[in-house]
Amino acid sequence: MIFREASLADIPQIQRVRNSVTENTLSDPALVSNDDCATYMTTRGKAWVCEKEDRIVGFAYADLVANNVWALFVQPGFDQMGIGKTLHRIMIDWYFKQTDQTIWLSTSPGTRADKFYRLQGWKESGKYGNETRFEMDFETWKHLST
Repeated sequence: MIFREASLADIPQIQRVRNSVTENTLSDPALVSNDDCATYMTTRGKAWVCEKEDRIVGFAYADLVANNVWALFVQPGFDQMGIGKTLHRIMIDWYFKQTDQTIWLSTSPGTRADKFYRLQGWKESGKYGNETRFEMDFETWKHLST
């Protein structure tokens, strides 16, 4: 497996992964456009991918403008291989090298993602619509990254 910074050429495969997941699905795939992916990758923050056999099987986006995780998804069938955990570490390490601002995300309650983020040290901080909001502050990241 190869982990690397995402490029604009990766967007079609990123979209394929995003639209293949069975939890935290989009009600309408058109809600996240290719232009959105490009903006979050080039203007608002950065994105990373995991490739296996020249195919993207996971990706993550950090947004420095809104101080949040815009996306972190792994292709079904490639879970439990450490892909999400590695993408998460790369993304959060990069984020906190850019800023010491608390980062947040939201995910559906009771999902594998909900459990995953708790295991990575995120703290529940309330609700975000129908989702659970989580936060990680700089000090928590420093403690977890040592």
